[in-house]
Amino acid sequence: MDIGDKLKLLRKQHGLSQRELAARAGLTNGTISLIEKNRTSPSVASLKSLLDAIPISMAEFFSILEEEDTTKVFYRAEELTEISPSSQGGVSLRQLGNAENHALQVLHESYEPGADTGPEWLSHEGEEAGIVVRGRIEVTVDGAVTELQAGDGYMFDSRLPHRFRNLSNTVCEVVSACTPPSF
Repeated sequence: MDIGDKLKLLRKQHGLSQRELAARAGLTNGTISLIEKNRTSPSVASLKSLLDAIPISMAEFFSILEEEDTTKVFYRAEELTEISPSSQGGVSLRQLGNAENHALQVLHESYEPGADTGPEWLSHEGEEAGIVVRGRIEVTVDGAVTELQAGDGYMFDSRLPHRFRNLSNTVCEVVSACTPPSF
């Protein structure tokens, strides 16, 4: 998926200049230009800030088309939508189905060694929960920090500032859910 071209098209559809979008999102004009040219990849938090400034949800930005006449129930691994491919900062977020059509968003998350969700704290409406299925992840929620390992989980009010970091030397996988869909 070409995030840069999609962001540029969306920005133009909403009548925003790069400078105006940058000011609304708290980023520099140069950063917006580099992202739109696919010369740099935004962190999850930066992309969320950009989309909030438009405004559009991450779920809408990365939505996949489901057949309108039937409800899709089963998904193969290759049908999950890449919200943040691991080549863009070491964090891969793969969404199950089209979150715009559901009250629940489910993600398969993968964090390369040293990867994190970015320097900006995440914060959005709703609740979030997840279970670590492989590896370890440091989770910070509203100043509380802990490291979770396979089998451990978390659940919190997503309006609280939060961040995820893999401080280990192995890949960490998490299956998470949030409601309402926000990514």
